[in-house]
Amino acid sequence: METLTQCPVCETGQFEPFLTCTDYLVSTEPFNIQQCKQCGFRFTNPRPEAEVVGKYYKSADYVSHNDTGAGLINSAYRLVRNYTLRTKLSLINKLHGKPGHILDVGCGTGAFLNTCKQGDWQVSGTEPDQDARAIAVQKLGNVIKPSLNELEIKPTFDIITMWHVLEHVSELNQTIDELKSLLTKNGSLVIAVPNSNSYDAQYFGQFWAAYDLPRHLYHFTPKTIESLFNKHGFRLVDKKPMLFDAFYIALLSTRYQSGTPNYVASVKIGVQSNSKAMRSGDYSSLIYVFQ
Repeated sequence: METLTQCPVCETGQFEPFLTCTDYLVSTEPFNIQQCKQCGFRFTNPRPEAEVVGKYYKSADYVSHNDTGAGLINSAYRLVRNYTLRTKLSLINKLHGKPGHILDVGCGTGAFLNTCKQGDWQVSGTEPDQDARAIAVQKLGNVIKPSLNELEIKPTFDIITMWHVLEHVSELNQTIDELKSLLTKNGSLVIAVPNSNSYDAQYFGQFWAAYDLPRHLYHFTPKTIESLFNKHGFRLVDKKPMLFDAFYIALLSTRYQSGTPNYVASVKIGVQSNSKAMRSGDYSSLIYVFQ
């Protein structure tokens, strides 16, 4: 385990306990979330070292790393994903105006990049998980690499995306600097992360599935993610809700709570979360566009 002694956002060293959660997906181990007293940034602390964290991803239920997981929840995830892939492609088309060169960091099995390729984009991707990467390579070829450092060439990208990936990255500030160096002058960085200020996060507390400890190292809010990227010279230009996430996360959360997913309650809580977020802006997950 490694312990952070400095806040990744404001770089101070005074933290307070925020929440203790169980790893319901793999290990059943407890992990702690701390909150910076100065800026409010929340992060898992202590956390598994990078050399061993991979074992916490080894589950058939970790759907971004497989295309075949069984069960109603996984099937629902993939059904919704087919729709959201098209909306993501529409977003990047609007941002750039025409197909260009896109890098998807943490591309999983390559579903999004495959959609982009079909939309005439030139695609590149990174994926550290060997099994997921093998599936992506089978779809897209050797444009998929284990990490940013292993991209054979360092082209400049018109769009860089991270769909529920930034919360997993151990070297947070270093990675953002590297992403900035890979963007064109007018390029866009598209980041999707859960929002730990959302209604469903408050409702489920320690059972909120989007805490996903210890795989999620950081637990962003709209305020803290904007502060982080401002520090690196980025400007927030747009923010969009991921409406389906409230329902999917609620399904998982009710399962963690009672051992069985409660479909009726999940729909109700998802509706409540999205309804309250229409006023507050605190959707379960948000897409941020930085330039």
